[in-house]
Amino acid sequence: MDRDQCLALDAEDPLRAFKEEFVLPEGVIYLVGNSLGALPRRTAERVRRTVEDEWGRQLVGGWNHAGWYAQPLTAGDRLAPLIGAGPGQVVVGNATSIAIFQAVAAALRLRPERRVIVSDLRNFPTDHYMVQGLAKLLGGGYELRDLAERRFDDAAVVLLSEVDYRTGARHDVPSVTAEAHAAGALIVWDVCHSVGAMEVDVSEADFAVGCTYKYLNAGPGAPAFLYVNPRHHAAAENVLSGWHGHAEPFAFETGFRPAEGIRRFAVSTPHVLSFAALEAALDVWERVPMDQVRAKSMALTSLFVDLVGDRLELASPADPAARGSQVSLRHPDGYPVMRALIDQGVHGDFRAPDILRFGFAPLYIGYADTYDAATTLLEVLDKELWRDERYATRLAVT
Repeated sequence: MDRDQCLALDAEDPLRAFKEEFVLPEGVIYLVGNSLGALPRRTAERVRRTVEDEWGRQLVGGWNHAGWYAQPLTAGDRLAPLIGAGPGQVVVGNATSIAIFQAVAAALRLRPERRVIVSDLRNFPTDHYMVQGLAKLLGGGYELRDLAERRFDDAAVVLLSEVDYRTGARHDVPSVTAEAHAAGALIVWDVCHSVGAMEVDVSEADFAVGCTYKYLNAGPGAPAFLYVNPRHHAAAENVLSGWHGHAEPFAFETGFRPAEGIRRFAVSTPHVLSFAALEAALDVWERVPMDQVRAKSMALTSLFVDLVGDRLELASPADPAARGSQVSLRHPDGYPVMRALIDQGVHGDFRAPDILRFGFAPLYIGYADTYDAATTLLEVLDKELWRDERYATRLAVT
């Protein structure tokens, strides 16, 4: 496919108008939406309104009159359709690591007779770190088993990412969920690398966690979310029993009495300024047809793979249906290659030891962008621009 054909596809793209809703620097092709999404244009005004009109004028009254107190639940209800959930099933706040701790701890308490946690040992490290810390806190005696063994018969909980952060490989959520349940295990899905890039449905899962700063574009440090299946609302315990999960927080009782429903999984005071940015992003997502996002995602990643050809080893699945909205390529000198590519205006990122990652956010990445990114990558390789010694020094964030 040539560039003119790509421009024609852009002109016919039903999602093309959304690109104007994002701030994108001139001369940059931003393929890092799987790490930090681009800035929605309405975010600055929404945050300004929170700072000046709500905080500035209402002061502490903002908790009652600007809706701050309810944000973990109101934002959860707005986000719920993006993961196949319903009202009163999602709470927003804290960070993904905290949500993982809460979900796995609750699952373990629901299966006290079992001592095995199954996970893909290639999962994002924080998933394992939180599980390791939780197991140590509980006094040991827990086994962390690799998914590769495919043995759930004695597992208490299965913790998996729908989309692998390195390769973009995608799990079949319905079939793995059914397999875990058939073995008597509970399942926690991490949807950080899928929500906002494809149709997600965790409605049969026991718990799910995710972040909002990647494809959802809610900004750096934006709050994470936790889904709890309604069948567990009465019995599941929040081990982080902060005051916002209390049945009556402003009764200031000395003992913890959990709220009913999803609010028992709230922990602490919501980060109001971050919620403002999330709300601005959700204003966009409430108008987005996710089936079109997924269709374009598969088309863009397939185009990129075809254009790069066999110049680099494909680390992602070749079948677009088996990967997220991400293409990962291998190169033994992947870090300097990526640094050189960024200096040419194409932004991806690097994951050790040899992965170049390219995340395609269909709302603001088009077919011509994809064509230009691939041809620029080939130019960096052909001219060996990456051999410049300045690219060998690694920055703190890769």
